Amino acid sequence: MGLSRKSKKELRKLQKHAAKVWESQQVLLGESGKVAREAGHQLGRFSREDLVPAVQDGYNKYAAPYVDKSVKYSNRFLSHKVVPAAGAVVGGAMSVWDAAGDTRDRLAKGRGFELDTHKYAKRAEKYGKQASKRLAKKLPSQHDGIGAGGVIAIILGVVAAAGVAYAAWQTLRADDELWVADDPLRAPDA
Repeated sequence: MGLSRKSKKELRKLQKHAAKVWESQQVLLGESGKVAREAGHQLGRFSREDLVPAVQDGYNKYAAPYVDKSVKYSNRFLSHKVVPAAGAVVGGAMSVWDAAGDTRDRLAKGRGFELDTHKYAKRAEKYGKQASKRLAKKLPSQHDGIGAGGVIAIILGVVAAAGVAYAAWQTLRADDELWVADDPLRAPDA
């Protein structure tokens, strides 16, 4: 069964219209690619010139003082509270160990049981001071360079840049209803 002349004419007209639409979509896709590239360049510039300094200023203004205070406080707490307490515990344990060893030696030699508390208190103090010094050496010292605050600022900057990039992507992405085939349109067989 063949097509009528009128149907063939309408079919050719529809084919020409589809070709024009296809061509305009290709031009539109090319232009949208240029716009997307330019938006990426502008986003990078915005991030470098506006976003990073704003995040850094905000961090320096609001977070940095508290981070610095907390680092100083925790360092002071470790060096003035934890290290001496740990030194005292280690010193006491070493003193008890010495007392047990001395008592064992004394009993083995047949001299009996004798406990000199003053001697063991001095040993405990000596061992405690040694342990405190060793623990204090292992504490982190204050150093210049990027610290916890710098890392937090970098993370906040990356998160903000990712948010801007996601918003740009959502704005520029193609809708599913505007799907375009990859292969060119062919005219229907007439």
